[in-house]
Amino acid sequence: MESTLLIFRALANEKRLKILKWIVDPRAHFPKQVDGDLVEDGVCVGFITDKIGLKQPTVTAHMKVLEEAGLVTSKKIKNWVFYKPDRKAISQFVEGLSDLV
Repeated sequence: MESTLLIFRALANEKRLKILKWIVDPRAHFPKQVDGDLVEDGVCVGFITDKIGLKQPTVTAHMKVLEEAGLVTSKKIKNWVFYKPDRKAISQFVEGLSDLV
């Protein structure tokens, strides 16, 4: 139940919901990266920052909330952090929602 509450809190913010939508389908929303594959490694926090139009520390704080909720994972490559969706956790959350209704 606690993890479900964390997910609902994470998704209650419009910016985080938008970011999650983008990184679930990164090739449709971000340009090719020099370092790291968009799908395998995730999306660079710099690309997310540019697209959402917020400052990098704010984006990092949003990503931390999504990560703590178990919706994304992070990986450091060189000086950058890359985020990708945890598809298994998202699927489990959606299945759990269907059990509620």
